[in-house]
Amino acid sequence: MPNPPRPSGFEPLVETMRRLRSPQGGCPWDLEQTHASLRDTLIEESYEALEALDAGEPGALVEELGDLLLQIIFHAQIGADEGTFDIADVVGHLNEKLIRRHPHVFGEGAAATATEVTGQWERIKAAERVGKGQAERSMLDGVPRAMPALGYAGAVLARARRAGFDWDDDAGAFEKVAEEAGELRDAADVAEREREFGDLLLALVGAGLRMGLDAEQALRGANARFAWRFARMERGLRERGEELAGLPVSERHARWEQAKAEG
Repeated sequence: MPNPPRPSGFEPLVETMRRLRSPQGGCPWDLEQTHASLRDTLIEESYEALEALDAGEPGALVEELGDLLLQIIFHAQIGADEGTFDIADVVGHLNEKLIRRHPHVFGEGAAATATEVTGQWERIKAAERVGKGQAERSMLDGVPRAMPALGYAGAVLARARRAGFDWDDDAGAFEKVAEEAGELRDAADVAEREREFGDLLLALVGAGLRMGLDAEQALRGANARFAWRFARMERGLRERGEELAGLPVSERHARWEQAKAEG
């Protein structure tokens, strides 16, 4: 017997979630969920989608984007059940915002380059803040402080750059990195070292932005390389019946360099 056709489209998905949350015949677990109880799952699914994106596997990305979409549908259905908002409000608000912020496509605006689009976007958002009575609100206030620190640093520095707060060239950014590294080296106590270490990280994120690099992604790559090389070094030690702690420092570094050379 052939398998039944797989439901597709947005409305069937919304209807599935309505049934799962229905007091009559719905799922007890789904009915117990709240915006707060799903918070960590939303974060987790976002990271899993990023991993699939980094892996470059379309099948995995389809699955993980679906899981991320589920979280949006789930929260919208909770809102509908509480009478505060529903998925139509989410989609409608998003569509209106996209049209409003792209006057060069849907209106009389003009923007021929990505840079011009970005500048126009910031001007429109500034006008929106005025319309909401938030004229004094910083353009950085819209970046969620709950973001991972590296991602937050990249987001706020990118916004500051769009406002014109940037070095004239790459040399200025690298000089700032060297300056902060020197201040960290000369820090007198733990509190000062922590401040200077943070300033150095921020300067590095800024230098990366100038080179078109994402600090979070770059560090993920470095983490993966470190983990692979360390595991390779451990295998070599086990094969020789050695322990890392028992080796002289110079030998540890030599083994590490060997692992690096292998990949």
